[in-house]
Amino acid sequence: MSAPAARILMVEDDPEIGRLVGDFLRREGFELILAQNARAMDESLSRARPDLLILDLMLPGEDGLSICRRLRASDSLPILMLTAKSDEIDRVVGLEMGADDYLTKPFGPRELLARVRALLRRAQAEPSRPASRRYSFDRFVLDLDARNFESAGAPIALTSAEFDLLACFVQHPRRVLTRDQLLDWTYGRNADPFDRAIDMLVSRLRKKLDAAGASGDLIATVRNGGYLFKAEVRRLS
Repeated sequence: MSAPAARILMVEDDPEIGRLVGDFLRREGFELILAQNARAMDESLSRARPDLLILDLMLPGEDGLSICRRLRASDSLPILMLTAKSDEIDRVVGLEMGADDYLTKPFGPRELLARVRALLRRAQAEPSRPASRRYSFDRFVLDLDARNFESAGAPIALTSAEFDLLACFVQHPRRVLTRDQLLDWTYGRNADPFDRAIDMLVSRLRKKLDAAGASGDLIATVRNGGYLFKAEVRRLS
């Protein structure tokens, strides 16, 4: 008996691209489900989990970066991101959000097929046990799955936005993160260059870390760059 066809969910708002890619992948033996936006994707995911997600970056409503970040909070589903943008920052942010690979439009069908097969092979080879998402730094422990932040066993109250911002810093320590990146990761939207929400959020988080006994200012401001989390971070088992 032959193995069941791998199920691929493609989130793409361009019906012509969806039709062409769908027809091609079906001819190659895959089961292809097409969704045109995040809501349709969520409905499909509620019915059956696919083996691979092909996700367009530019979508109406919730965009691909926000979707990728949301899914990565609880699922290791392989994600191949499609983007019409050529800027390296878009590819880098997509990968940092949790995408496993990306393709820039326009792309050839054979290149797409090779990426799909490689991601499916990788997923089958990887162990199913999820990696720990508990981190320690300074005198604190951050648990992303339980959404808990504590010091010496005592919980520290953070707003949802403050927690998400701290999670960004802890997962990318000792590297400069731009305001645009932090806005997108914490608010799930493209950044407005005049939006100072991140600056205010950083200020609030600094005050709470200081009040909880942090050994110095853990978040450095980088002029014309963004912010850098200075603490040494260790992933707990």
